This record gives sequence, C-alpha cells and structure tokens, in this order.
Amino acid sequence: MPTSPRGYAGGMADHVLVVTTTDSEESAAELARGVVEARLGACVQVVPIRSFYVWDGAAQDDPEWQLQIKTSGGRLDPLIAHLKAHHGYDVPEIIATPIVGGNPDYLSWVDEQTTPASP
Repeated sequence: MPTSPRGYAGGMADHVLVVTTTDSEESAAELARGVVEARLGACVQVVPIRSFYVWDGAAQDDPEWQLQIKTSGGRLDPLIAHLKAHHGYDVPEIIATPIVGGNPDYLSWVDEQTTPASP
C-alpha cells in the first residue's frame, strides 16, 4: 500500500517534509548525500537534537541528528524505501508531513530537483 501523504482536503500532497533521525553526524551526512544524489530529496538539513524514548524496556536519553528532507509527493515511497535500506536503526523514525503551502519558486525548485534523471 502506498504511503503517499494526503492533503487536508483528502487529495495527494504535492510536496512533503520527511523527518528521520540517526545516531551520528557522519551517518546523517551519508544519508543526506545519498538522498540528494538519488534525487529523492531536493534539500536535506541535518540538525543536532536530544531524544528521550523507551527502547527494549529501558528509558533512553541520547544525542541524535535529525534529517529534514523536502521532497515531492510522488517521490515519497522511493524515499522511504531508500531510507529503510540505508539506515542503521532497526526501526528508523520516518515521518512524512504534507507541505500545504510555501514559496512557489522554492516548491518548483523542489520538483525540479526530485525529478528522476533521464537515462
């Protein structure tokens, strides 16, 4: 079943903000480069964060690096597959939020950057 985001009116979102986290700056940079080079995301920002959660029954308090990926709605499923295939976590956080508005010039650029390259 496709994971394509739905907009507020029930239609498909044209653009999506995808968030994932990693355990090191190096792995975040590697994921970010891979996403951009594969044209699955137009831009990826890497931000240091602190995460609190429970894993294997124990409370955790860890530094992580969050990737904020801007992509087109049509590239969401391949992006998720790429992240899952290249991620170091057993169960990576991958959350997609529809972008309901923004600078039209920027969103056009997102479309251009996430259009698959011609063979």
